[in-house]
Amino acid sequence: MIAHVWLVPALPLLAAILVSAAGQRSARLAGSITTGAVFFSLIMALNVLAGLISTPGVEQVSMVWLRSAGNLSMELGMLVDPLSVIMLVIVCFISLMVQIYSLGYMAGDKGITRYFSFMSFFTFSMLGLVLANNLITLYMFWELVGLSSYLLIGFWYHKPEAADAAKKAFIVTRFGDLGFLIGILVLAYFLNTFNILEVGEAVKDGRLTGQWSTIVALLIFAGAAGKSAQFPLHVWLPDAMEGPTPVSALIHAATMVAAGVFLVARLFPVFAASETALMIIAYLGGFTALLAATVACVQNDIKRILAYSTMSQLGYMMMALGCRDYIAGMFHLTTHAVFKALLFLAAGSVIHAIHTNDIRQMGGLGPRLKITAATMLVAALALSGIPPFSGFFSKDAILMGIWAAGRMDLLMVGIVTAFLTTFYVFRLWIVVFAGHPAEKKRQAHESPWIMAIPLMVLALLALSLGWLGENFRHFISASWGAPQVGEAPHHRLIPMFAFLASLAGFGWAYLVYFKKTISARLLARRFAGTYKLLERKYYIDEIYIFLVRQGMFVFSRGLAWFDRYVVDGMVNRVGEFFRLAGKGTRLLQVGRLQAYLLAFFLGLVVIMVSVLMTHPEIMEIIKSK
Repeated sequence: MIAHVWLVPALPLLAAILVSAAGQRSARLAGSITTGAVFFSLIMALNVLAGLISTPGVEQVSMVWLRSAGNLSMELGMLVDPLSVIMLVIVCFISLMVQIYSLGYMAGDKGITRYFSFMSFFTFSMLGLVLANNLITLYMFWELVGLSSYLLIGFWYHKPEAADAAKKAFIVTRFGDLGFLIGILVLAYFLNTFNILEVGEAVKDGRLTGQWSTIVALLIFAGAAGKSAQFPLHVWLPDAMEGPTPVSALIHAATMVAAGVFLVARLFPVFAASETALMIIAYLGGFTALLAATVACVQNDIKRILAYSTMSQLGYMMMALGCRDYIAGMFHLTTHAVFKALLFLAAGSVIHAIHTNDIRQMGGLGPRLKITAATMLVAALALSGIPPFSGFFSKDAILMGIWAAGRMDLLMVGIVTAFLTTFYVFRLWIVVFAGHPAEKKRQAHESPWIMAIPLMVLALLALSLGWLGENFRHFISASWGAPQVGEAPHHRLIPMFAFLASLAGFGWAYLVYFKKTISARLLARRFAGTYKLLERKYYIDEIYIFLVRQGMFVFSRGLAWFDRYVVDGMVNRVGEFFRLAGKGTRLLQVGRLQAYLLAFFLGLVVIMVSVLMTHPEIMEIIKSK
């Protein structure tokens, strides 16, 4: 398997280089070249998956890059195990669907060559990340993923909003990445290895214990929180919607945000060594899930609603990881990749039809956009966890893992979030496709087949992928073993409670936005304070701006004063001293030989008197002579 797996990331990289080198000359073929490369990468990834299913095992290959005096080596290598292979297939498949869709969505854009080159490079970066067999290689590709997202979020750089969003994403995630880098170095200091398998075995053997296990786990989780938009490093994700919609689909489904969840699963033994770290991850995930779901309920930008939905679902995954059920988290990552890509691409189809992101300017589009409406309905049902759609199986696996871990408070958070999730996604669907017809309905038209086919393929998988269930759990457990979660009675009631919560969410959206039995405007006025709080996203962006202006700027002014009056002051005082000393000694240079001889003679006398006074025995010798 490992002999040819390097071709999976190599083909998208080669395509990106070829398209970039050809420049505008490849404008017509750019999409075909990069899409073809990803297609063959998917074929090889599926071949590796089939080989791993028939012959289970773990393989790695590496070469020494640098070696320190302490026998700590930095390697470049690849690891093929169930976890990495599942991610290979997810990334290649979603990237293929997105690039096929982009052939229609981006047609006519002046930067189409640059677009497909960046998309292919993004795919290469994520594939390299999931195949990395050591922390150094992983971190290199981790940063390339960040670079790729920066380039694509700011793709339409002539728009100030896009340029600002790209900078915001890049800067915010750097804070988490700094913690990740420090965690890698501390881990290598204690374990004397960067190899992921060796790190896992060393931690299981108890070579990282006590407070350091918690510190290292939280430092590494900082990187995951940044990439996967967990509170408080989540503020970049909604603004990232300024990029083209297919870019949003790729970021939210299989690359950028998936990297954080994958990192925790990849290094799960490190996190499992610290109950404190797991508890923090679980509760932070639950808080993020609930916070994002509440904000999504009042947003009017179709892509921002889905962005907050992604944050919420990533919180679900982090809850599962924090409750030791990393397989449930990865299963939800897999199903979420499919139905969230479908949601974004369907949203892109709507935007492509009526050229606005505001759902208040949409309505009654179902008859005009039948394929888009039907496929987005499938994705909404999957996201809501309605059986037999895929989200039902993966979300309930997370809730049962939380129940088994004894976290009843987090279970309640998960069920309340399920209610909110169904409410906001059907609010979106009803307003867009079944609501009151808008003026722009007249210009609406279904997307071309090159965009519709990926929607139908993804819809089919969103309907059927959940049936993997126990087969997925059995396959993925070969990476780090089956999760050590407890056994709790009556756990079969959990799917029923979650299903009832989802039905309640659907019923509330139906009454408010379809039947209009309850006026949405009246509710907004009645609860104006709460509505404003949610609309402004809990003022978290404003808090950051305040902290930067009032905190960092004040701190910077303090540093500037210290630099000017202490550092520069010391240097200036030393210079002033030697200037004055030079000014005084300059008077001794009179230019008269007699004065110099006199000074020499007086100096000689002073030396002689000093020697005689400090050495009386010399005077005694002179007297005796």
